[in-house]
Amino acid sequence: MLKYFRFISILEGISYLLILSVTLGIISRDFVYQLGMGHGALFFVYFVLSLVASHKQGWSVVVWLLILLAAIIPFAFIPVELYLRKQMSTRGLKTE
Repeated sequence: MLKYFRFISILEGISYLLILSVTLGIISRDFVYQLGMGHGALFFVYFVLSLVASHKQGWSVVVWLLILLAAIIPFAFIPVELYLRKQMSTRGLKTE
């Protein structure tokens, strides 16, 4: 489960950066609808998988809230990825 959550976390973070790129004018505003729909779907999956992963990993509510908060902060998916990678290595799960 943690492997899937890591994957969705990275995709969600990248989609958030793409939406911010539209705001900065790097990407055309013609793609706002598609990027927004994709990001919304990824955020929903991120939310659900964060609940499932927190339950299976035994995370505290504070850890879960911090991971959820990271979904709305640009580039915060990177520390989440490092944390999840550390969690997988300490539990003896395959990280690749």
